[in-house]
Amino acid sequence: MPKKRPLHDEIDDQPVPPSKSQLKREMHALQQLGETLIAMTPNERSRFPLSDDLLRAIDETARIHSHEGRRRHMQYVGKLMRKEDLDAIQAQFDAIENEREQRDHAFHRLEKWRDRLVDEGDAAVDLFLKDYPEADRQTLRQLVRNAQREREQSKPPTSARKLFKHLRDAAAL
Repeated sequence: MPKKRPLHDEIDDQPVPPSKSQLKREMHALQQLGETLIAMTPNERSRFPLSDDLLRAIDETARIHSHEGRRRHMQYVGKLMRKEDLDAIQAQFDAIENEREQRDHAFHRLEKWRDRLVDEGDAAVDLFLKDYPEADRQTLRQLVRNAQREREQSKPPTSARKLFKHLRDAAAL
């Protein structure tokens, strides 16, 4: 079992600096964060509080095709990441993840509505229109009937997809 390092030096009660291994783990974590930022579109990246140097380095990454060159460049990105406000960047990642979860939850809710509409028919249409009065009743009923017919005939769910798109538009997602 590995020995745990004390947080303070026992002789003069000074804080013990982190080990070399711990520093390496932290640098690899920063490089991974940089990789995540590089994988994003420029529009998504613009939501983050990043310095101009880091943005230039991230844009430069696309031009590097050599494996070793990319590895060295990622180390440079990790070095630049040390100067960034990591709490603000993490807060933005959390906000994006929260938005994604809310959108997924809303989509699941609409999928349940679609299934309910196809199963129950006009009764469910009335309930849906109470929740979303801006939806077009005639189009909704027509899509529900077509989806029911496709299900009975074991055809591909083309109308069910159109119904979901209509529900998504009505819910403004």
